[in-house]
Amino acid sequence: MAIKACHKLSLALAGSTAAIALLAGAPVAHADDDVTFEEITVTASRRAERIQDIPYNISAVTGSTIERANMLDSAELLRSVSGVTVADRGPRNASAVNSIRIRGLNVDSSVLGDYAVSAAASVSTYLGDTPLFANLLLKDLARVEVLRGPQGTLYGSGALGGTVRYIPNKPDTAEFTGQVAGSMSKVKGSDSVGWTGDLTLNVPLSDKLAFRATGARQDFPGLTDYVNVYELDANGAPVAPNGILSPDASYKKVEDADTYDVWFGRAALMFKPSDTVEITASYMRQSDDIGGRRAETVGKDGFGNTYGRYEVGSVQLEPAEADVEMMALEASIDLGFATLTSSTSHYDVDGWSSSENTGFYAQAGWLGFYYNFARPMATAYRTYYDKAFVQEVRLVSEGSGPIQYVVGLYYQDQDRQSTQQSFLPGAFEYLDALYGPGITWANPNNQDFEYSLTENFKQKAVYGELTWALSENFDVTGGVRWFDNDSTSTSYMDLPFYVGLFTPLDGAPIEGGESKAIFKANATYHLSDDSLVYATFSQGYRRGGVNAVPTSGNFAEDPAWVVYEPDTVDNYELGFKGSADGLRYTASVFYVDWSNPQLNTSTPNWGFFAVANGDKASTKGVELELEGQIGTSLNYTVGYAFADAKLKDDFISPTGANYAPDGTRLPSSPKHMFNVALTHTHPVSETMTLISRVDGYMQSKVRNTIGTTSSLTRDIGGYGIWNGSVTLAMENIDISIWLKNAFNARGVSGVFTNAYMGTAPSEGYYGNGSKEQIALPRTFGLSATYRF
Repeated sequence: MAIKACHKLSLALAGSTAAIALLAGAPVAHADDDVTFEEITVTASRRAERIQDIPYNISAVTGSTIERANMLDSAELLRSVSGVTVADRGPRNASAVNSIRIRGLNVDSSVLGDYAVSAAASVSTYLGDTPLFANLLLKDLARVEVLRGPQGTLYGSGALGGTVRYIPNKPDTAEFTGQVAGSMSKVKGSDSVGWTGDLTLNVPLSDKLAFRATGARQDFPGLTDYVNVYELDANGAPVAPNGILSPDASYKKVEDADTYDVWFGRAALMFKPSDTVEITASYMRQSDDIGGRRAETVGKDGFGNTYGRYEVGSVQLEPAEADVEMMALEASIDLGFATLTSSTSHYDVDGWSSSENTGFYAQAGWLGFYYNFARPMATAYRTYYDKAFVQEVRLVSEGSGPIQYVVGLYYQDQDRQSTQQSFLPGAFEYLDALYGPGITWANPNNQDFEYSLTENFKQKAVYGELTWALSENFDVTGGVRWFDNDSTSTSYMDLPFYVGLFTPLDGAPIEGGESKAIFKANATYHLSDDSLVYATFSQGYRRGGVNAVPTSGNFAEDPAWVVYEPDTVDNYELGFKGSADGLRYTASVFYVDWSNPQLNTSTPNWGFFAVANGDKASTKGVELELEGQIGTSLNYTVGYAFADAKLKDDFISPTGANYAPDGTRLPSSPKHMFNVALTHTHPVSETMTLISRVDGYMQSKVRNTIGTTSSLTRDIGGYGIWNGSVTLAMENIDISIWLKNAFNARGVSGVFTNAYMGTAPSEGYYGNGSKEQIALPRTFGLSATYRF
């Protein structure tokens, strides 16, 4: 299957290369054909610049492109950007763990997502100027900027592989405007219709004051059928139709379980008392309610029945909720020689999920520890929160003259917590009937595990970049960021099912910290006003921390697990970019050395959530992007990325276990990625235009996990996803018909294998907890937008 997938990808890439060659040989529009690119201005360098003038590899997707392409979520958006991949686990786990990968810099398993992890992500994400990760709706955005490669000097911790910035539209004092939009859609596998609706208003309150607000509601039906769900009694335990000591159970099928309901709102008030002062206060909130996983179980249940498409074998439903709230105050003053900006924000992300762990208990041999009670059901109820206060002040030079600079101060106070409470519904009642009545040695609330990890991270940093134009065509840039991080972690753990067997751990706070400087150097030669070549050395880092693990008592772990170190990358990059004659292009080659890569894992004795450092990894590759026009009506974008990401040394745990040998490919990082989009514009009349779009994304196979001996170890085949739309655009109204995943690719991004949590009828478990997380199946939609 892997060979087949690679062969298909090779054929597709060959065909695409041929198509690019045809495009290159076709009559490309020139200036005298009145063809111009949409001018994209970005602020990635902390000043407004044309995207082709930024001397590193950056892409931007405008808000109008997001709307016209009817992009449904960030996974679809980022698949349209060369060199970016996402472990698309569906909305259920999209807010718990950041799964964006750039340049292959990742060692975590593709299936992480049921619980919040301690290590920062390898790609940082921002909403405006606030470092925030959440599964936010793509509503009323000016653009999304994707910065490839380490961005440590300007964007701090987590920007190892790159940075993704979501930039909302600002209030405008010029005129009152608004937009109403809605859609209906039908996804394969579902019997229901989904719908969305949103409203955006921009209200000038005076020539100095403006208000802007966006509200959205989305209601998508599920497509996954949970086919082995226990019927539950009034106490939440599986029904025993033939008596509690009988092994018999009652099952039901729950169709379209993975529903997705969203409420979203964002509001901003901008005050501009003069041409030199601007103050904007904003508030955003989103609430997600998810009914289950978007997944498939492959194989058979304990009765020998084979699972079909969009069927999951868990014996319980697996709902989840997520909420995100953010408040921000941004103020800037033009001092003439520079602009001084202050950004103050507070965010609060929290969520919970209920997961079935019965298959995991069965494969690990744990059900026997609980007397193989009839109708086994192991439920994990998990919660998480991540909240922080962030303050940044920066001074940015005004943009002319031979020397330009950015200097800033940064402070973040972040609180995080993840918890898990596990239950065995019906276990006590079974044991009481078997050995009782009136047993006192088992927990009557059926709880078998309780865990919490509470963390605080304080980050302080000073940073700066200085660019010196040595001549009209040649300039150099140097940058530095000094950071000081402090961390505190506290854990609680108990195994309470057998009364008095274990003493709960209520650990004392464990503290840690580090200070360090990272650097950047860049040389740029401007071949013309619209093209340049550059060479860059840049560093990135992720903060370290402490694992709240005990080193004595019932739950003791080796002291080597207590501290995990920051990991850092050294990036070496050469690039060429520009625009000319109806063509915009970017090409870069890179090599990245990764020291002390952080792996989110668990401790060997008692399974505390923990982070472990490896020794060395590296990635090298090529990134290409091409945008052009043929005639006056056809626009194309083509992207290709190659990333060879591997361990450079054995990945050894703190206590000496070899997780993976030297040369192991890093997980969730395809070697080859290809994306293409074609947009054709046809004037129907003076007031009507027909816009047709086709876009596609392809990737080669990936590893499921870094480990080579884990029960989760396997390769996941490559896949391609193709979308299309036709839009009739009028003066104030757009009407679109669109199609997602036209060929209904499964698009598997992560796998809970049968060896990890499959069926075990010999232990009374007839469900199957294994799952393959899949992309959104083929979806048809109709949308309409009215602007006023």
